[in-house]
Amino acid sequence: MAVPGAVTNAAAVIGERTAFLSDGATIEAYLARPAARPAAPGIIVVHEAFGPVEHIHDVCRRLANMGFNALAPNLYARDGAPSPNDMPAVLAKMFGLSDDQVVRDLEHAAAALRALDAATRTVGLIGFCSGGRQTLLAACSSDDFDAAVDCWGGFIARATPDAVTTPQRPARVIDLLSRLRCPLYAVFGAEDQNPSPDDARELEHRAALTGRRCDVEVFADAGHAFFADYRPTYREAAAHRLWPKIVAFFDAHLR
Repeated sequence: MAVPGAVTNAAAVIGERTAFLSDGATIEAYLARPAARPAAPGIIVVHEAFGPVEHIHDVCRRLANMGFNALAPNLYARDGAPSPNDMPAVLAKMFGLSDDQVVRDLEHAAAALRALDAATRTVGLIGFCSGGRQTLLAACSSDDFDAAVDCWGGFIARATPDAVTTPQRPARVIDLLSRLRCPLYAVFGAEDQNPSPDDARELEHRAALTGRRCDVEVFADAGHAFFADYRPTYREAAAHRLWPKIVAFFDAHLR
């Protein structure tokens, strides 16, 4: 199976476990950097509902190989990540995260990237599935990010299958688009239902009203999580089409 952006020279990238503080809590994270240590922009990689699995760390290494400092925070650090094989636990953890806390944790992650000894001031973020929703949330809630890539962030029009809002998710993310703070690339799969192609059109319409740069793309022959090469949802052709567009977007807005 071919993986887009695969790191073929392991010596070109340094990956390590790290941590940063957010509101008094220690947030474990994975950091990947170019081995040559040039001054590099930062990218936060926001994990799926399953937590910071190895695939997310590999995405960090792929971005480091493209010349970025990439940090993947564990947003479940306070309470522990669920077992990826226990879907009820996964959903409970995902829906239990406070939107306000997620934004603050991502702001502290951005600060950690800017504080690195070989870093520029620019920081972007990219998220997948629930991480895509959190990326969009952060891009509409904070001035700390210079570019955002939302990959099929679900539940942008309601909090859970049973509720439009909850105490943890007090606003529909789609309603926050009027506050978009940075350029956005929003990626959808034509075969996905959460988010759906209709959600893509609504997001594009609302983002256009802000005057911010917003590129919305619906990939044909692709469904939810089509970039996740460790899941049966992986679509190799679509993933290879997406990867250079992600890199080009961050090159344009972070360098």
